[in-house]
Amino acid sequence: MSIHLDKSLRHLVLILTALLLLFEVANVQAQAQVGYLPPEEVNVLREIAQQLGKTDWNFSLNPCDNNSNWATPKSTARPLYNNTVVCDCSYPGDVCHVIYISLKGQDLKGVLPPSLAKLPYIKRIDLARNYLNGTIPPEWASTNLEYLSAIVNRLSGRIPTYLGNITSLVYLSLESNMFSGTVPAELGKLENLKNLVLNANNLSGELPVELNNLRNLEELRLSSNSFTGKIPSLESWKELRMLEMHASGMEGPIPASISFLSKLEELISDLSGEGSPRFPDLIGMKNIKKLMLRSCNITGTVPDYLSQMSKLKHLDLSFNHLYGTIPDLSGQNDLQNMYLTGNFLNGTIPRWFIEGDNTRNRDLSYNRFSETSIPTFCYESRNLFRSYIGANESDIAKCLNRCFKDYKSVHINCGGTKITTVDKTYEADQDIAGAAKFYHSNDSWGFSSTGTVDLDKKIYNAYKYTANNVSILTMEDSELYTVARLSPLSITYYGRCLANGRYTVTLHFAEIVIRANESYQSLGRRIFDVYVQGTIYLKDFDITKEAGGVDKAVIKRKENVLVTNNTLEIRFQYAGKGTTVAPMKGVFGPLISAISMESDFEPSNRSTFIAIGAVASVLCLVLVVLGISWQRGYIWNQISRKKELEGLDLQTGAFTYRQIKAATNNFADSNKLGEGGFGPVYKGALLDGTLIAVKQLSSKSKQGNREFVNEIGMIAGIRHPNVVRLHGCCVERKHLLLVYEYMENNSLAHALFEQDNTTTIQIDWPTRQRICIGVAKGLAFLHEESVIKMVHRDIKATNVLLDRDLTPKISDFGLAKLTEEENTHITTKVAGTIGYMAPEYALRGTLTYKADVYSFGVLALEIVAGKSNMKFRPNGDFICLLDWAVDLKERESLMDLVDPRLGNDLNKTEALRMVDIALLCTQKIPTLRPTMSEVVNMLEGTTKIMEPGIFITSSDDEYRLQALRMLDEVEYDEHVSFRKPTSSSSHDLYPKSQISYD
Repeated sequence: MSIHLDKSLRHLVLILTALLLLFEVANVQAQAQVGYLPPEEVNVLREIAQQLGKTDWNFSLNPCDNNSNWATPKSTARPLYNNTVVCDCSYPGDVCHVIYISLKGQDLKGVLPPSLAKLPYIKRIDLARNYLNGTIPPEWASTNLEYLSAIVNRLSGRIPTYLGNITSLVYLSLESNMFSGTVPAELGKLENLKNLVLNANNLSGELPVELNNLRNLEELRLSSNSFTGKIPSLESWKELRMLEMHASGMEGPIPASISFLSKLEELISDLSGEGSPRFPDLIGMKNIKKLMLRSCNITGTVPDYLSQMSKLKHLDLSFNHLYGTIPDLSGQNDLQNMYLTGNFLNGTIPRWFIEGDNTRNRDLSYNRFSETSIPTFCYESRNLFRSYIGANESDIAKCLNRCFKDYKSVHINCGGTKITTVDKTYEADQDIAGAAKFYHSNDSWGFSSTGTVDLDKKIYNAYKYTANNVSILTMEDSELYTVARLSPLSITYYGRCLANGRYTVTLHFAEIVIRANESYQSLGRRIFDVYVQGTIYLKDFDITKEAGGVDKAVIKRKENVLVTNNTLEIRFQYAGKGTTVAPMKGVFGPLISAISMESDFEPSNRSTFIAIGAVASVLCLVLVVLGISWQRGYIWNQISRKKELEGLDLQTGAFTYRQIKAATNNFADSNKLGEGGFGPVYKGALLDGTLIAVKQLSSKSKQGNREFVNEIGMIAGIRHPNVVRLHGCCVERKHLLLVYEYMENNSLAHALFEQDNTTTIQIDWPTRQRICIGVAKGLAFLHEESVIKMVHRDIKATNVLLDRDLTPKISDFGLAKLTEEENTHITTKVAGTIGYMAPEYALRGTLTYKADVYSFGVLALEIVAGKSNMKFRPNGDFICLLDWAVDLKERESLMDLVDPRLGNDLNKTEALRMVDIALLCTQKIPTLRPTMSEVVNMLEGTTKIMEPGIFITSSDDEYRLQALRMLDEVEYDEHVSFRKPTSSSSHDLYPKSQISYD
């Protein structure tokens, strides 16, 4: 029995052995069919997996068998995921070698694997969208890589110079990492390189000239970096098909060599610094498909040759200085997106633009077209928000209904449903929006949406203009943040039919897309700008940075927002910074969760009455003082001014004559600072050490009483960092004294114009820029923000004082005039300083805020040139400094105007910008001059410089003759010196000091 069992067992063992041999043979045959990877390369793959932090490769299977479970298959739920090893099995003996590794979207947390260099046949490596750190291993310099992509990782440090040794490279993309420093010149050795993508790093410095050696380059992307210098010459890259330089940091203008790039298919750029005087020469680019010259400071008209670009699909010329009409692009059958928002285009809107295929997106928002050409119907894909200049500034589109009531508040849950919090109800905002969409929900609010993203339909769904939270939110009122409005370029929310007055704007933000985990989902950077009423409010705003993380609320409140035309606008604009493909394509751009606009006044318009009351009180105060003074014979020097302003409560401080006499050491000559318009000014020190400046009314002054009272009434209570502060006054017997804060560095004229040794102040360019902006802010306050608005009437360098830190402060309000918001101008007797007075004021007595704007323009020219407009005499061809500047502008030689004392300290871009703004302020027609708040924005570079109109020059016969006629009527005194022109080419209309005439 036992013997029989032993035989049976032996037979079973033999059968099993045979079966195992059969399976082994079958396995060997299968491997032979797919090829055999040498054991040494399998071991290298093990090392690579370890260095990457990859744990799911199944090394019991053949890596070269695509039908095995070696790699996790691609998932439709993870479209950006890829896990592929590709082998070349064409070698003798069915031997395979690894040539391509793609491990995308896997959140690998290791480093770029040095062991990759041990794969002798490796050609391509793609590690996009992981969480890899470190840098590119030096071992890779010995490889024959042709394709290297590591986009959306955490690689840092400098781009290694040894990359230049991989001369086989054809494709190199390091987009959305943390590389810093300059681009190494050694990359110029990559003579086979066709694609170089360096977007969204922290690269700086100038591009090395050695990159000109890359003559096979077809794609160059440099966006969202901090490069410096001019855009390099482009003629070496004649094979270039895609050029992207958005927010690169490089300065314009676009070089003329762009015309050599006849094969270009994509041109994407904006520019910092100097813009282009005209549209770049792209006439030879017949293959262009995407043309984006956004925020390039381009002036001139849109060229007609765009109609010959038959392959053009995407045209974006937003936020430039383009004017004139739109060329006929009706024959562009492939033109899907057309964005011309934020320009000065005028004339009529052509019918082909409005009519036609509704799937094509067209945006003309923020332009100046004829009102009659604007349709009264709101089209789905034609954005005409603020596209025309109408008689009523509150008009934002002709298709809106008239306002039948005034709203005091607006609350919007951007992109979401209707939400009620403890104290507010936020209206729903669930429109799908669009690439060129003007949406209006009801009478009180709506939005203008601009921009789109070109997405790969195989990977992405259609672009969505809203974002949903991807995790549980725990902040207060979390329902406001579960959905947010998103835009790839610009979105403007507006409140309409609002009661005029002051409002508080509250903006709710939360980053609900970018994550904070150890994943490529955390590697995006969202940066955008926010404008309120056209003025920059938040520059380079980063929600995550402000909140200290994701899924956290950031609430920004801007108070005292003035509504004067029943409309309040808040614009969120992508300015090219941050990432565009991280964590995935299309999630960049502004993101806003909710908006509130709430009035700061009671429904009865109480604030209006308060403002009117305040103005009336001051006016009555001045009139009472003048009446008492006239009744008692104190005015016009009829009798002594014994008690001229006695008992006047100015709420600024009362000083006794004894105090001021002690403070100034009995008005010692050593303390005399200078001679003002109606008396000397002395330096003093109070008992507590406070330094003061005392303005003393001269007994010889004929106009002193009026100006003295006027100055008190004007600046009593004014508090602004760029307006000199009045501490108080003294009215005692015949003494009339004003006490100001002491300004250590005298006047701007003293610092700029005095060439002798009386001043040791050296004003460098950054200080001049700061002074110019400070004066502009002070004037903007007086014109637009002060409770009692006024026109100064005598803005000049001697009336701008400088404190210890060279902060400018506007002074001398003796000639200032109060204004009323209902009045567009005041016709008045002329008083001011020749050379700074606007022509309409000097010739006709018409006084508006624009008179101060003109004077500021002259002052800005003086700041750049370091020369006085009244004393400037370069030659006999020019009437003044302004006249010379206009001539230099026409000859494109504005740098000749700049003060040579600045030397290498000068910022050329800022200087030329200041001159352009100065010329804009001194235009002949007052309505063409900007407001002072617009001037501030232009000086700070937050808005573009407006297109100039008509300048005043020495060839302006009407102005010259009227000015000479005016001078003939002026009474000469010891303070004024004139020299009549001796020929038509020499005009000296400017006195050596102030003149007033009634």
